[in-house]
Amino acid sequence: MRSGERYTSHIMAIRLPYGRTSLAAGDAAQGALEAELLNEKVESLGRAGRRVEEALAALRAFAGETGSVAHESLLDDAAAKVWAFIVQRELCGFRNAALIVEDFAIPGDVMRRLGVVRKGGPPSG
Repeated sequence: MRSGERYTSHIMAIRLPYGRTSLAAGDAAQGALEAELLNEKVESLGRAGRRVEEALAALRAFAGETGSVAHESLLDDAAAKVWAFIVQRELCGFRNAALIVEDFAIPGDVMRRLGVVRKGGPPSG
């Protein structure tokens, strides 16, 4: 099934004929929509968490010189992804960022760069 088909089938499942809705049918439609939105939040948060893990793994695997352009780029990339993850968590209602600092073992060098946008703009990803 293509993603467009899946999306369309969800829309069709919650669009009820005009004038033929009961309170129960409207509640069911709203419940289906809320479940779909919650699912998207969970998936989005998971993707953001994986991007943090990947950026931190690349930073930890770096064997070059500390302070080099490549090292600074990895720090900036990790900081941007951690920042995006924290914002995404807050949008989902999770307010304690200290938990992810501990869970992901985020280095202080990354934490000090949170929210900083370099001249070239934030890294894409």
